[in-house]
Amino acid sequence: MATTFHPVLEPVSIDSLRPTQITVGMREVKEKRLRWREYPKDKKAEFLGRHMIPVIFGPKERSYVVDHHHLARALHEEGIKQVLVSMVADLRALDLNAFWVFLDHRGWVYPYNADGVRQSFDSIPKSGEDLVDDPFRSLAGELRRAGGFAKDTTVFSEFLWADTLRKRGDLGQLLGECLPLESFGATLPVLHTKLHSHACALRRQVLQIALMPAMPVR
Repeated sequence: MATTFHPVLEPVSIDSLRPTQITVGMREVKEKRLRWREYPKDKKAEFLGRHMIPVIFGPKERSYVVDHHHLARALHEEGIKQVLVSMVADLRALDLNAFWVFLDHRGWVYPYNADGVRQSFDSIPKSGEDLVDDPFRSLAGELRRAGGFAKDTTVFSEFLWADTLRKRGDLGQLLGECLPLESFGATLPVLHTKLHSHACALRRQVLQIALMPAMPVR
């Protein structure tokens, strides 16, 4: 069933937004920060209007982000104070435990750490600035941009790709491997044939990027 988004007319404080995941790919955050800086100043407001942050209204009138965590973190680090949001669901009537259980059943929360191990809901940071780096999430983003898989609107879909890559081994091991398409099995059903035909070269290119330390954005 498609998710319905309801735009909220009034901007909200970016500091008030709460995550529904534990990690982000910091290289992804860096890329979004650089792209934001490249945007013309007179177009930035329009950009924010076209990239509303999907949120769920939860207990104690708090807004929980269910997508665009990387963008929200990037905008926060760029000093943006307010953003526009769109409401996915209004769950303010639930207590906190019921709230997390509901999100879990709907696939609106991803409580996994940087090792891909599920954690308690209490482990989810209360602020986007406390999200920790998962380099495999950055790797999944690089792989998608290289044509490795199609962008999916499913929430947290790139974390599922990150976890698949994580299970192949560490980044150093992956860099030296050249796996045929069939070795991924049914877990990677949308890998393109083009990626398969250039698997080694593409994998090395993407992984070399992922292995480079993310330089701080100044």
